[in-house]
Amino acid sequence: MVTGLAGAGLALAASAPACAADKARRPKPAAPAPAPAEEPAIPSAAATRVADWIAASGDNRGLPYIIVDKQDAALFLFDAKGKPLGRAPVLIGVAPGDEATPGIGSKNLAEIGPAEKTTPAGRFLAKYGMAAGKQRVLWVDYATSVALHPIPPGASKKERRRQRMLSPTPEDNRITFGCINVPQAFYGKRVRPLFQRKGGYVYVLPDTKPIEAVFPRLRVQAVSGGAAPDNLGG
Repeated sequence: MVTGLAGAGLALAASAPACAADKARRPKPAAPAPAPAEEPAIPSAAATRVADWIAASGDNRGLPYIIVDKQDAALFLFDAKGKPLGRAPVLIGVAPGDEATPGIGSKNLAEIGPAEKTTPAGRFLAKYGMAAGKQRVLWVDYATSVALHPIPPGASKKERRRQRMLSPTPEDNRITFGCINVPQAFYGKRVRPLFQRKGGYVYVLPDTKPIEAVFPRLRVQAVSGGAAPDNLGG
């Protein structure tokens, strides 16, 4: 048996939770993995270009605005000062194309052919108004019956609109008659509070036309490297 001070010293060493030698032998904790890079708020070059032009020129006229990127099936929301407020997936018209068929606004849904189910591109002053079924929707272009709203409750289950909206790719997001469908929560919590009083602008990017053909002011921005003159049409 070990006695005296030597024994006491051994006992203390044995009962100590850790010592310098133990710490030296312990492997150093691994450095935390770097956080994944955040996805850019506006991933496409075309949408970024339009957003920069709006911010530089004040084209939104002090109103909130939305950029719809048809090729990415995505929507980007901004307040009146140009602050980004979020993005969301969208469903758009079945057929590619940037023009609405003349007179389509007066047709019944059953009369609209597949090639006519397009979401037109352009700059639209959107305002709330009544639609069929006494529903209040954000009319993007009333004349062609294009509105922005959640997935209609009466949409056919065979269309699988919710699944299409939640899919990770934009390839299956073409399913509507031309309207722009957005997630219910995003619409109710973000879009409606901003647009319900005075409306706002909706910029729909083309998928067949050159972007400068739809937004001519972009040519001026490219040449000047800044804001477009306020008296040019667009």
